[in-house]
This record gives sequence, structure tokens and C-alpha cells, in this order.
Amino acid sequence: MSTANGAPPVEAAAPAAAPAAVPAAVPPAAPKLSNAELKAKAKAEKQARRAQAKAAKDSAPGGPPAPVSAAQSGHPTADSKGNRAKAKPDGAPSASSATTGRVTGPRSSIPAIPPKPENSIPECFSHLSIAKRLPITQADKDVHPTVLTLGQQMATFAIDESITRLKATLLAFKKVIDSYTTPPGNTLARHLTPHVLNPQIEYLSACRPMCFSMGNAIRWLKLQVSKIDPDVPDVDAKKELCAGIDAFIQERINFADVVITQKAAEYIEIDDVVLVYGLNTLVERTLLHAHQVADKRFEVIIIDDPYERQGQVLAKTLAAEGIKVSYSGDFGALRSQVSRANRIFLGAEGMFNNGALYGRCGTSDIAIAAKDLGKQVYGLCETINITDRVSTDSLTYNEIDPERCTGSSFRLLYDTTLSHYLSTVVTEISSAQPTSVSYLLRKLEDSN
Repeated sequence: MSTANGAPPVEAAAPAAAPAAVPAAVPPAAPKLSNAELKAKAKAEKQARRAQAKAAKDSAPGGPPAPVSAAQSGHPTADSKGNRAKAKPDGAPSASSATTGRVTGPRSSIPAIPPKPENSIPECFSHLSIAKRLPITQADKDVHPTVLTLGQQMATFAIDESITRLKATLLAFKKVIDSYTTPPGNTLARHLTPHVLNPQIEYLSACRPMCFSMGNAIRWLKLQVSKIDPDVPDVDAKKELCAGIDAFIQERINFADVVITQKAAEYIEIDDVVLVYGLNTLVERTLLHAHQVADKRFEVIIIDDPYERQGQVLAKTLAAEGIKVSYSGDFGALRSQVSRANRIFLGAEGMFNNGALYGRCGTSDIAIAAKDLGKQVYGLCETINITDRVSTDSLTYNEIDPERCTGSSFRLLYDTTLSHYLSTVVTEISSAQPTSVSYLLRKLEDSN
């Protein structure tokens, strides 16, 4: 049967089938990759580049990381038409690669995070304090200029001994109180301590940890402030506080040093050989008093701290007074030097409630050697340096030397000498056994 135009049905379908046969004539030399094939190819190239980057990193460790292109860094490129490019899975081809058959390079490997610098102080010693020279700009605005200067001197160890630091602190607080003016609507007893004294104390503690004597004196000063009658005029109250500070310095520091010097000098006999460690003000005054006032002839052996060398100053002072001096710059001949001595005098930075002596690092070594050789060991200490704390080791309370603190080692400034290595503790109240320190502390509390 023929159609309306007279053409048979088979001949009418032949022209539609002709275009389908055209692709078969194209040679299969450059086939067009599908999306799946492009993805597989990109994945293979990515793995190859990762292996190559890893090999290059292993062969040259520490080298600079590969540069990151704008597309790899996540920033929109110029062809983003003002819109942020959409995030694609790692290794997926871009729109341009889908049309051109090219695959963009894989994202470069993320450079390794540099290791955190090793802390110079092990964690087990992290509770120990260290002196810090804080910039004055970091201090509280309420810190007095005199206290700012004092803090810098303490941080640099220009003022070092505990009793010297105590005296300088009290004199600085005296200037703070003298320049203080109570704000309207407040009283001196309630405003002075939290708003004026506490910023000074915090700054000094930040520069260098407070010694035991400073803590005792500050508690005493706060107690005196709290006892002031609110009805007393500020002028009279400040005069009373300043007079109390002067009396405290005179009784607990100056007078105490004189009494201890006289008592300790009595233990020195004619032709004795006295061994001392480093430089301590009380020990120096004791030796000079025994020579100048008591007119005793004796020899002094000085074993010095190999790091500080402050014993050289003491050696020059004693030699200038005509005292025979033997100087040893380290502990190399400790036992032989101790065996020559009749008695040993050690200065204390503090005394614990259990009779342990807190002194310069190396003090314990001398006391132990003297105890082994049966020598008398005398500890000289003001009662203001006695604390109600208890210690049996050198790690509970101590300071780290800021000048000798590196990534591999550090040095402690003090050590603790147990009571059974001491023969006598000389204070301004009495000369007693080290185990009687707790009694002296209770006696002081009762007197206050």
C-alpha cells in the first residue's frame, strides 16, 4: 500500500536512519572520556603526585612546602563571575576540564605543623617560681613609683638577701602610705589594703616570689591597718602606721641583727678555725664583732658558691681587717676543709616550723659533711624569717635561677637542711635546738 504522497513506508524511514550511521565512520583515535573515566584518571594522577611529594619530602626534610595556587588555597578565581566557587570533592574535575578533557592538578599536601617548643622547666617542677623582670608598662596604674623601682631591683637580684628585701619593702610601703589620700566616702582602714597595698604586693610578687620575712611583715602591716579607728583623721592614722613601720624595722631587723651577732660571736674561741659559706650579712657581722669587739684571733675558711662568687667580697673584707682567710671557690675540697674547722656558721634565708633551715643552694652539703665529721653547725636567723610551714625537702619551696635556666637544665637558688644536721639555731630571742623553732614561733605569736 502506498502513502498519501505515493512513497512506500520503508523508503520514508531510510533518511532518518542515515545520520545514525555517521559516527561509525569517525576513527576511534581520540575517544571522548566520560565523567567516570575523567574521575578515575584524576584519581590516578592525584595518587601519583602524592607519592612523588612524599618521596621528595623524605629525601629533603625541612624543605619549603610546595606553593599553593589560588584555586588550591580556597580563594575564588577570576572565572568565578563574582560568586564563590562551589566546593568539589577531592579529585573531582572542574567544569573546564569536563569540556576540554584536561584535569586540574590535585591539592598540595598541607605542611606539617611545627613542633611546639619544649618547655625549659619540666612539669614536675612547674610549681617553682622564677624571678621575672616585668616591663613597667605592664604594672598596675596604682603601683607607686618607689615600688616599681624596688620590683626591678628584686628581679635583677640587685637586692637579694631576704632581710634586705624585707627592709626595702617596708620602707617602700612607708612612702606609699605617706602619699595616700582616702577617697571621699571611704575610710582608710577599709580602702588602703585592697585598693592601695594589694597592687603593690602583687607587683612585687610578680617580679620575684616573696620571702618568708616579707610575708610575715605584710600580714603584720595589714593587721595594723585593720586596727585603725575609722574616726581617727587620716593624717594621724598615716603617722601611726609609719611610726609602726619604723619601730618594726628597728626591733625585728636592726636590733635582732645586733643581738644575734653578739650571741654567735660568743661561740668563737681564740685560735678557732671557723668555716662559712658564701656571703651572709649576719655571718659577716659575727666574724667582725668577734675580731674587733671581743678581740679574738681566729682563722676563717670560706667555701664559695661556684656560680655566684659572693664569698670573694667577704674574703676581701675580712682580710682588710687583719683576719686570716682561706678561700675555696667550689666544693672540690669540702671534706678536707670541714675537717680543719672547729665550727661552722651558716646564714639562713628562713627557718621552717620543723627546724629545717632554708638557705643558699649548697648550705645543706656543708651541713651534711660537718655532721659526718662531728663538727658543730650553727644556723643564724632572725625570728621574722621563721615560717609556720613545714618542709623536709628542697623542692616544695624554692626558686629557679633565671640566669641559669635552659632547655636542658636549670639551677635552684636554695636548699633545705634538715634539723638533725644542725647543732644550734641562734636567734634574737634565744639560742636553741632546731627542734625548738616551733616554740619560738608560738612565743612570737603570743607577744603579738
